[in-house]
Amino acid sequence: MNDRNVQKKEICTAISKAEKVLIGIGGEWRLREDGKKVRSRRLKDEAQRALREGYESLYRLIKDKDYYIVTTLTDGAIYDTELASSRIVAPCGNIHWRQCSKACTKDIWEEGEVPSDVCPYCGAPMTGNTLEAEAYIEEGYLPRWEAYKQWQAGTLNRRLVILELGEGFKLPTVIRWPFEKIAFFNQKSAFFRIHKSLSQIPKEVEERAWGIGADSLEWIRGMV
Repeated sequence: MNDRNVQKKEICTAISKAEKVLIGIGGEWRLREDGKKVRSRRLKDEAQRALREGYESLYRLIKDKDYYIVTTLTDGAIYDTELASSRIVAPCGNIHWRQCSKACTKDIWEEGEVPSDVCPYCGAPMTGNTLEAEAYIEEGYLPRWEAYKQWQAGTLNRRLVILELGEGFKLPTVIRWPFEKIAFFNQKSAFFRIHKSLSQIPKEVEERAWGIGADSLEWIRGMV
């Protein structure tokens, strides 16, 4: 059911009837301007406004549902929205969480919690607690990942909407492939994959899936 012209009202209808909603947020929601690094203040302000409006629209769309969000972004912007942080997992980390760059300890600090931004144990510089770190400390996201797995287990045989927004193939094992697997096993699911150029749907789930070739951030901004 690979209809690139699917109407937004179909997604709204599916979500309104869903018992649970699983959302994946990927690279199209990274702060950017036409796919390039934002350089000027004006362009940065415009990009931030678009991102804020996208999250606001997403919140209005799912606020009354039992939802969970998986994001591969590390900018932490999603935590500054009305979306419940207890329903979000960021397995690639968060640039606003700090760790020892040498990973001498598994401790993780909030931004500004250690004013010197130097590890109090070994004196090494602190760095963002993300996959970009030389030695990524995964303990920061694991509690939320366990909560996500428990929530996911409860979606089987439930009316589930899977909404994948802007996730490509940089880290397909986090969102893209697992979401396809969830859609395959849950015969009551409806799977919407929205991406400007990578909206293809595998044959195994095509009867209950829609691939929408559009910028997912812009698409969601215009939803509600």
